This record gives sequence, C-alpha cells and structure tokens, in this order.
Amino acid sequence: MRPSIRAAAAASVVSVLALAGCSSSAGSTDAESISIVGFAVPETANKAIAEEFAKTPEGEGVTFTTSYGASGDQSRAVADGLPADYVHLSVASDVDRLVDAGLVDETWDDGPDKGIVSTSIVVLGVRDGNPKDIQDWDDLIKPGVEIVTPNPASSGSARWNALAAWGHVTQNGGSEEEATEYLDKLFANVVTLTNSGRDATTAFLGGTGDVLLAYENEAILASQSGQGFEYVIPETTLLIENPGAILNDASAPSQAWIDFVRGPEGQKQFALTGFRPVNPDAPGEVDFDALGIEPGDIKGAPDPADPFPAVHHLLTLENDFGGPGWDGVKDKLFGDGKDGAPLGIVTESIEKSGKASE
Repeated sequence: MRPSIRAAAAASVVSVLALAGCSSSAGSTDAESISIVGFAVPETANKAIAEEFAKTPEGEGVTFTTSYGASGDQSRAVADGLPADYVHLSVASDVDRLVDAGLVDETWDDGPDKGIVSTSIVVLGVRDGNPKDIQDWDDLIKPGVEIVTPNPASSGSARWNALAAWGHVTQNGGSEEEATEYLDKLFANVVTLTNSGRDATTAFLGGTGDVLLAYENEAILASQSGQGFEYVIPETTLLIENPGAILNDASAPSQAWIDFVRGPEGQKQFALTGFRPVNPDAPGEVDFDALGIEPGDIKGAPDPADPFPAVHHLLTLENDFGGPGWDGVKDKLFGDGKDGAPLGIVTESIEKSGKASE
C-alpha cells in the first residue's frame, strides 16, 4: 500500500526584503553581507544553514538580507535589478534567465551536483482521514475532487507539480495525447492557482480544496510548527531539484556560503527541515551516516524510522525528460505563446480550464 502520511505545511509568509548594506546593482557592496533571493519554500532551511555558517571562520560576522517569493517572479526581479549575491530558485531555467542577463556565469551548473542545492519530491496533500480516498494521480481527476496548486506562470513549484502529473502518464506507457487529456481533466478540477508553492500551502491550510500538490518538505516542515494534514506519496512521482548560484559580482563571503550550503552541514540542515539532501549517485535516497544524523532526528516526519520513504517509480529531469535542464519540456509544456510561439500543453490546459487569469 502507498504510504498515507501524517504531516503538515509551513505557514510562514514571503519575507520582506531588507536592503540595508546593498547597492542598487545585482550584488551587495558590503563584503560581510550576503543578499539571498529565493523561492518561498526553503526560507526556514536557509535560516538554519546561516546560523551554522556563522559558526565557521568564513561565516563569522557575515550578515544576511533576504527576499523570498515565487521563483519565476524572483528570477525576473533579479534580472531587472533586485540586489542579490546568492539565488536559490525552484527550477534551473530561472537561473538560466540570469545567465542570459549576464548576471550569473554560464558554468554555474558544472560539477557533480549540476548546480542543485536542495531536493524533494512531489506529494499529494489530503484532508485528515483522507476522506476522498486519494491514493494516486488518477484519483485527482475524479468528479468533485478540488485541487490546490500554484500557477506555473509564476511558480517553479507548479512546474514540478505539472511535470510530475504529465510524467505519471508518459513514463508509464501512456501517449502524449493521453497525458494531455489527463492534464485537461486535472486543471479542470483545480479550484485556485496561487502565486507560489507557499501560498498554495497557506490556501489549503485555510480550508480550500481537497488535495494540495506540494513538496514533501513543506509537509514535514509544517508539522514542526504544529499544523497538520496527511499526504500520499504516489507510486510515480518526480524528484524536485532546486538550483543555487552566486552572481558574478557577489560579495566576498558568497563563494564560501554556497560551498557550505553544498557541503555536509548545509545538506544536514536541509534534511532537518524536510528536504532530501542532494545525492547525485542515488537521487532521492538519504545517507544519514554521511550527514551525521539519525532518521529520528527529522522532526515532524510521519514515520520517525523512515522519514524519506523510497519511491516506487521516481522520475528525474535527466533520466526521463531529456535533462539535466528544462530544455526538453520547458516550451513544450509551459510555453507562453509570445511572439507567435504555440502555447505549451500545460498553459493550454489552464486556458481551457478558465483559470488562466488567476
């Protein structure tokens, strides 16, 4: 039986940007300050990592200013001049936008981790007791099931959700026509398209919908703050891979910071806040010995003995969708129709649902 797991979702809201010590350019002018611009979900993890970084010689005396919001919106804001030294975004294409703008070096994703600093999986959040008996993707398109998910136009989380839904069909023997039909039915059942993954969680906790398409770590993290819902790990789901990069004119401590984020202590803090640490050799699997922690240290996990259960069929961008980047699916699924280009399949499904303006 697929696990139906007691969890919760984080209730914090988007941080207010503090610009003290930052210039009007893309980076900080204060050599002992790091400006973080990120998508909403990893805010708590980054705070925990910063506390540990401050204990190192490289991090002593370093201060942080932060801005968190929907990944696509944050990426566009940095491209338009929002100060940043380090970006932690939901999808690699949002970093590529900054490469195209000349703000991030094109080699940002070299190395064994391909620029990824945090990972998770797509899960299906349900109400207490799972009254709609949601066990897998096909249950989401039944009549009367109301879904909450963010908007792919602004949110990287939404793109992971939609790609997981698409892949559940195409990577299990279904045709693209069948996958398109599935997406049409899925978005017909969506009752709200929020701006970010965090906003979707907040809406679901407030009583909207029967099912939340969410990150696993959102559920684990929120149980640490006392809010709860159950979630289901579907038999086929997708590895979420979140990139991090420093800007070309980043402040002096920024390289040490990203090295720390990628290292054992940074990855340990990700695990403690519900993320699956980056593991290029075995995506989605967690080596607790390497992190120096026990499974029971992941507070809020539904099963203390197995906080990150194995996935029956774990899809990845690289193995299943022509990755490691998003080029294989970005325009095909999420094209916006500008300059005469066709709408992407997901974009068109949202148009058909009548929710494109939400």
